[in-house]
Amino acid sequence: MPVDALVPNDPRVEHKFTSFGDITYHYMLAKPQGKPIATALLIHGWPDLGMGWRLQVPYLLSLGLQVIVPDMLGYGQTSAPDSFAEYTMKKMTAHLAAIVKEVTDQPIILGGHDWGGVFVWRMTIYYPELIRAVFSLCVPFTPPSPVKISLEEVVKRLPNFTYQLQLASPVAENAINKSPERLRGFINGMFGGRTPEGGRVTDVSIGVIEDNLEKIGPSPLVSSEVIDYYVEQFSRQGMHGPCNWYRTRDLNGDDELELVKQGVSTVKTPAMLVMAEKDAALPPRLAVGQEKYFEGPFKSELVAGANHWVHVERPEEVNNLIGNFIKSVLGDELKASL
Repeated sequence: MPVDALVPNDPRVEHKFTSFGDITYHYMLAKPQGKPIATALLIHGWPDLGMGWRLQVPYLLSLGLQVIVPDMLGYGQTSAPDSFAEYTMKKMTAHLAAIVKEVTDQPIILGGHDWGGVFVWRMTIYYPELIRAVFSLCVPFTPPSPVKISLEEVVKRLPNFTYQLQLASPVAENAINKSPERLRGFINGMFGGRTPEGGRVTDVSIGVIEDNLEKIGPSPLVSSEVIDYYVEQFSRQGMHGPCNWYRTRDLNGDDELELVKQGVSTVKTPAMLVMAEKDAALPPRLAVGQEKYFEGPFKSELVAGANHWVHVERPEEVNNLIGNFIKSVLGDELKASL
């Protein structure tokens, strides 16, 4: 059976907007039948939208959870400030903490993918009182660093992150923003579309391959309806905001130094890490030794044969992992609701 998924304009979600000064966030709020037993907050990565969790939201509703799914800063109907200084983890986690408090007075289940994975580990450190449990897809925990490390230095240590140099520069956003056709090719390509010769739209050793943008065919993973929705949403503000996430290493480094001074180096919250076997940018070897960073219960899982978009490509398997993790945390509360 196909996994139940949200669609654009799905009646199961309410669309909410919350402002912090000049910055406005859009988020979807989905509520189960009856009183929610808990709240989940799902954070997408690059280049994605809140709709990236469309295959997980109905499943979580079936467990009795309400679900908050934001378009993150720079994306969709959320503001896209020009200055990358607005995109630090410290500032953005404060925004989402405020949204959580608007929706519930209970600690939440927090999940993220890609940059959303980076985000959820930091939100758990900054706001442990708000987080009952946390999971990350494809992104291991990295403790705050006592020394600032430039992106260039990171790439020397981890060559599979070379693409980030291009994304942090104006090159990728300028190439994609040149035309609607290029944007559509980029979105299709990110979700598995290829050129007639089998070429990709990105490579971890380069970044975006500009020459392929207008040659990419349809995504084999995502329906044309959802691709249309993504193109519409990314057309609002282009790729500058999403690429700003790659420009904050120095600013995030300053905030990390403060965390080190406070003695923060581990996660105390129950946690799960799910890696995808064939993720080129974030290979499973990055998760070796993770258990030393977790003081509470910690699960480490691998989805065999899966690529980076593991929750889109293998939704049933990922949903089962998330569901079992949530059941292990909520226990009798969940049983009572089912």
